[in-house]
Amino acid sequence: MTSQPTDILESLLTSTHRLTRIAAQETGRTTSPAVWRTLSILTTDGDLRVGDLARASRVSQPTMTKLVRGLADDELVKRIADTDDSRAWLIAITAKGTAALTEWRGQLADSLGDLFADLDDDDWDVLERATRLLASRFGTRADVRADSEAVFA
Repeated sequence: MTSQPTDILESLLTSTHRLTRIAAQETGRTTSPAVWRTLSILTTDGDLRVGDLARASRVSQPTMTKLVRGLADDELVKRIADTDDSRAWLIAITAKGTAALTEWRGQLADSLGDLFADLDDDDWDVLERATRLLASRFGTRADVRADSEAVFA
């Protein structure tokens, strides 16, 4: 019996959330997931106003304002002028923020090595194909890598 698309998607969501949690726990780092989620959103969606960033991250605007303040203090994000509205500011990821996110994603991937050590080339081909398929559905930049960056967002 073939699974229904909604069952497959539910399983995919459950598995990817669990995979991310396991990987994060394995790294031993205590940085809030909200930090990585915010940097990921800015990477894929570009510069955003705080309110839009809060909506994308599914947190309140005051929560995002506090989070952005901490990220700015750590030089992971910066405020830039909104060219469409001179009264407003956009939040942009910095080179330091991009490097931190890249490092975090690498640590997540490395932490899963033992869990996936027994996969053969065919299994890796399936995972690569699934990653490309997922990336194509997100409407993100064309340079999303096939090495599962989207999974760790």
